[in-house]
Amino acid sequence: MNDIHSYEAILAGGGYGLLKRAWRNFIKNRLAVGALVFLIFIHLVGYLAPWIAPYPYERIDLMHTMSPPSRDHLLGTDESGRDVASRLMYGARISLSVGLVAMTISLTLGTILGAVAGFMGKWIDSLIMRFTDGMLCIPLFFFMLTFLALMGSSMTNIVISIALSSWMPAARVVRGEVLSQKNLDFVTAAVALGMSRWRVLIEHILPQAIPSIIVAGTLCVAYAILMESALSYLGLGVQPPVPSWGNMLSNGRGYLWSAPSLAFYPGMLIFLTVLAYNFMGDGLRDILDPSTGVKKAKDSEA
Repeated sequence: MNDIHSYEAILAGGGYGLLKRAWRNFIKNRLAVGALVFLIFIHLVGYLAPWIAPYPYERIDLMHTMSPPSRDHLLGTDESGRDVASRLMYGARISLSVGLVAMTISLTLGTILGAVAGFMGKWIDSLIMRFTDGMLCIPLFFFMLTFLALMGSSMTNIVISIALSSWMPAARVVRGEVLSQKNLDFVTAAVALGMSRWRVLIEHILPQAIPSIIVAGTLCVAYAILMESALSYLGLGVQPPVPSWGNMLSNGRGYLWSAPSLAFYPGMLIFLTVLAYNFMGDGLRDILDPSTGVKKAKDSEA
């Protein structure tokens, strides 16, 4: 019995047992668990920012500019007297929202193109993959800068520019999964039973690619957050006074010697969030990879 059939046997054993085994394997990876806890915390902070932030992000207090940390301002204030902690909370809301929405669009586009290319084959596959290769040859950050310079730096355009520059890896991954699955016996049997080709693709082949898509999604979020921060740092991202970690970092660079914390806090949050998404992606890859699941199942049986 090959690995695919063995993995299907594991799935047939019950979804609850599979989830329990996957969770048990996941919690053994301390880095992935720590990353998950941090990501849950930072997303909750961003979501609840309007209710838990001590001050509105746009509140200016010119009598207390560049104040050090105190009881009233836990992380101090910036050059306009705005509370840094409040702006970091609202910045998490903006930066993480951009990352998640861009990831959703990117994965959707990449999955559709990769699935169609792998399943249809022939000239359709060649056309889609040559276009994908061409996009990968373009300096993607320059592509985003050009797009925003032409279309404007609105939130919608930022999300679209990031999504259009990040769908290619997902398309290649999904295409590879579809190519490896479409000639297997269960696909041939489904077609022989009268199922349409598109139904076979959607109901039988694409579900096999879900683990790879999930892992690609975590890495795509990290990429999107990093790109939004870079664009905001250059002044083409989220525009002040709305805070994002990127424009807070850009604003803080002018005070590196007098108030280095203004750049340190958003820079550290960007670094930790991107790192956490990468660690969680590695952990999910270990537990969702079919070959890993088969190997662990065989080891437990032995």
